Amino acid sequence: MKLMTGREYVSSLNEYNPDVQVRGKKVTRVADEPLFQPGINAIAVTYELAHHPKHQDIMLAALADGTKVNRLNALDYSTDDLLKKLEMVRLICKWTGCGQRYLMHDALGALAEITAMIDADKHTDYFSAFQEYLLHVQKHDLTCATAVTDAKGDRSKRPHEQADPDLYVRVVERNRNGIVVRGAKANITGAPYVHEFIVLPTRAMQKEDGDYAVSFAVPVDAPGVKIIAKPAGRPEDAEAPFSSNFGQSTALVIFNDVFVPWDRVFLCGEWEYTGKLAEAFANHHRHSCIGARAGLGDMIIGASALMAEYNGLPHTDVPHIRRNLGELIRITEGFYATGVAASVYGRKTVAGNFVPDAVQSNIGKLMLAEQVYDLFRLAHEISGGIVVTAPTPEDMAIPEAGELIDRYLVGKHGVTAEERIRMARFLEDLTASKEGGFYALISLHGGGSPEAMRMSAVRHYDMDSQKKHILHKLKCFAKWEGTCKECETCVNDDLCEQECESVTYRQDR
Repeated sequence: MKLMTGREYVSSLNEYNPDVQVRGKKVTRVADEPLFQPGINAIAVTYELAHHPKHQDIMLAALADGTKVNRLNALDYSTDDLLKKLEMVRLICKWTGCGQRYLMHDALGALAEITAMIDADKHTDYFSAFQEYLLHVQKHDLTCATAVTDAKGDRSKRPHEQADPDLYVRVVERNRNGIVVRGAKANITGAPYVHEFIVLPTRAMQKEDGDYAVSFAVPVDAPGVKIIAKPAGRPEDAEAPFSSNFGQSTALVIFNDVFVPWDRVFLCGEWEYTGKLAEAFANHHRHSCIGARAGLGDMIIGASALMAEYNGLPHTDVPHIRRNLGELIRITEGFYATGVAASVYGRKTVAGNFVPDAVQSNIGKLMLAEQVYDLFRLAHEISGGIVVTAPTPEDMAIPEAGELIDRYLVGKHGVTAEERIRMARFLEDLTASKEGGFYALISLHGGGSPEAMRMSAVRHYDMDSQKKHILHKLKCFAKWEGTCKECETCVNDDLCEQECESVTYRQDR
C-alpha cells in the first residue's frame, strides 16, 4: 500500500490527461493551473497530515492485516472509527476550510453497505466488485470525486419523464464487457484535480427509471468525460489571505457515451436500491459535514478572538465580547456534539462496516445549515466594520498612503495596522466575501437541502415506538395514581403491553 505525500499527490495529477476547461480556456496541465491551485493545496493537506506523527491516530486506519492506509480511503468498522473520522474531517477543515476528499470516504461507506445488500437479495456480484475497487483505491492512495447531483431539468418530473432523457445520468448500452453511460452531474466538488470519479444515483428511482439506476467508477480522463470547472477559492487575490491558498473547485461533469467495464459497475438497473444508496451516502456525508463545519467554526472563533484583542477589547475584560464568543462556541460545539452522538450510536451493516446514526447525523447537519449564518453574524459583531472596509494592499504599498494607514488604523498598543488589517481580511475572506457566501451556501445545501434533512430525520426516527409508549402510559394512568415505583417493566420498557399489577389504584375506579 502506498501513502503519498502532498507533493506526490500533485505530481500524480500529471499522469492523467482530463478534458478540463475553466473560465473559457482549456487546461493542459491541471497540476500547473493557477486557478486550481487553492483546491490542489487543500487536498495535498489530507496527504501531508497522514504523515504527521501527532495526527496519525485519526488520519490512518488499519486494515485486517495491519496495513495502514489513509482513513479517507478506508471503511469504518466500529463506533471508534466513526469518531476518528469525524475528528479527522474537523482537523482537515480547520486547516483547509474544505478538504473535499472526505466525500470519497462517504461514498465508499455507502457503496459497501448497499452492494452487500443487493448481493444478499439478488445474488449479484456487486460487493466483490466494490471490494476490488476499494483495494485499488487504497493501494494507490487515490483521491476520487463523488458525483451525485444530476442536472435534473424539470424538478417536478421523474428521470424518465424529462423532455431530454440525458438530464439524469443513464445507461444507453449494455454488453458483455460493460456499460455505456450518458448524462451529466452538477456541483461536483474537486472534479478537475482528482484521480477518479465515483458516480452515485441522486434519488430514489421507479421501475420506469431503470436505465437511470446506475453507480460506477471511472478515471477522470476516461474517454467521453468532460469537466467544466470553476476556479478554486480566490487564487492570486491579495485580499484573500485564506482562500488564495485553500479553496475548492466545483464543476459540471459530462459523461458523453463513456464506457465502464463491469468490474467498475456497482449498480445497474436495480432501481429499488437507488433510494437506499442515495440515503446511505447522505447519512455518511452529513456526518462528515458536521466535522467540516466545526473546523470552519474553529477558524472563525480563533480569528474573532484575535480581532477583539487587536481592537483592545479582549473577551476576558468585555462582557459582550465574551457573550458573543460563548455563542460561537455554543453553536460550533452544539452541532459537533450531534456528530459525536451519531458516531456513538452508529450501527453495523450487512457489509460489516459501521454507519452513523441517521437521526443524529441529519439533525446535526440541519443545525449547522441553519446556524452558519449566525456564526458569520457573531464574528462580524465582535470584529467591527473594518472586516469589509480595510484599505487594499495596493493602497498600503504606496509610501505616503501606507504611512497614513499605519498611523490611523493601528490597534491596541503593540498591534500594527498591518496586523489588524491582515486579521480583518482573513475574517472577510471566511465570512463576508464571495468565498464566505460560498461557505454559507454549501453549508446550507451541501449533502442535501434542509428539507431533505428534516424528511430523513423523521423517516429514521422511531415514531411508532414513541406513539406506542404514550398509548401504554395513558392506559396505565387510567388505572393508578402517582408513579409506579414497583413495576420496572412498565416504567422502563417502552414496548411493554402488560398492565401493571403492583400499583395503587384510585378508589373510585
